[in-house]
Amino acid sequence: MKYLKKDSAWEKELLARFIDYAKTFSTSSCAAADKGVQPSTECQRDFANKIAAELAALGFEGVQVTKFGYVYAYIPANPAAGALGAGKTAAAKTAGGAKSSAKPFCLLAHLDTVEECSGKNVKPQVKKRDGQTIVTSDGTTLLGGDDKAGLAAIVTALHFLLSNKKIAHPKIEVCFSPDEETGHGMDHVPLDLIKSKYAYTVDGGHIGELECECFNACKSEVVFTGKAAHTGDARAAKMVNAISAASLFVQSLPKTEAPETTDGYQGFYAPLEIGGTMESARVSLLLRDFEKAGMEARKKLVAQLAKAAASSCGASVKVKTAQQYLNMREGIKKAPFVVERLVAACKASGVEPVFKPIRGGTDGSRLTEMGIPCPNIWTGAHDYHSEREWVSVEQMLAAADVLVNLAAL
Repeated sequence: MKYLKKDSAWEKELLARFIDYAKTFSTSSCAAADKGVQPSTECQRDFANKIAAELAALGFEGVQVTKFGYVYAYIPANPAAGALGAGKTAAAKTAGGAKSSAKPFCLLAHLDTVEECSGKNVKPQVKKRDGQTIVTSDGTTLLGGDDKAGLAAIVTALHFLLSNKKIAHPKIEVCFSPDEETGHGMDHVPLDLIKSKYAYTVDGGHIGELECECFNACKSEVVFTGKAAHTGDARAAKMVNAISAASLFVQSLPKTEAPETTDGYQGFYAPLEIGGTMESARVSLLLRDFEKAGMEARKKLVAQLAKAAASSCGASVKVKTAQQYLNMREGIKKAPFVVERLVAACKASGVEPVFKPIRGGTDGSRLTEMGIPCPNIWTGAHDYHSEREWVSVEQMLAAADVLVNLAAL
């Protein structure tokens, strides 16, 4: 059934909560995170403390912020209220029945916003368009819908459950992570606190979109070494320009396999950063592919192209490639009831589920690798990582309603 309805007090609470979160500065730092600092920025810890205080005031239990900046809390099981609240419906039976639904589950979202666009002094603007309530920034910053829309949806849904004792539900844990945008969101996830055997991230886009598969992801660091010389006396191999080798390498990457020329299930090579001097130049590169065999082929091609570019310029080169996360598809397939419950919850909320691959990853990708299957749910946020970012309040409310139905089923 639909619990959280348009124009209700709960929609107003959700909107106010999201605006409050959006105004709170919580940008992460890739440079610090790559050096092992977590949280990578103190503003994330400030935000974690703020949310922890809010959860405690709402009645969540076990509320704490770990030394690495994760917010953990839970709402206890409510076995009252006749037979599972929403009832032993056909949807509930399809999703695994009372036995499966009695198991605790965890909801995750991330605290940080991306650093490519400013997330400081965000000024949310609320507009009405085509019958929907839309929130944007003022155009000079990102909005922070990624993933403050997910945070707001989770907190509002669980506050609703705490306020409605007639809805039976299992124990529900929450874990809000720092540094998801840096790729380090699960580096220190508090598995000693999380008791759930399955989970859901709320970190997606358009209403109805459910994501159960993602890229395999690697990051390559390619370092070219040259030889400096006076530019007026550089001929006859006295000078070997590492910058030339690095730029030649980037230009040799397949043009039809870049982020800007691919979509769907197509993988890519994405140069992130290039810099250095005549003697040493570095290229940082993302590799993405939905298949393990495809990823292995990409790693080999990077090594070949780097060697060819170095040889053409008389330089030497070293390539170091590290895995970032794996496709969560296989891990989720091993626990089909996790997706079945989610589909049933969507239909109970009146939303037709649409499955699409994530052209990226979430904390759920890493958590699935760790043995806790974790699909991703939409948030109603759009145009992520840009000053054009916007959130549909109605779509965010629908995500929160699905979370309530997940609990009630």
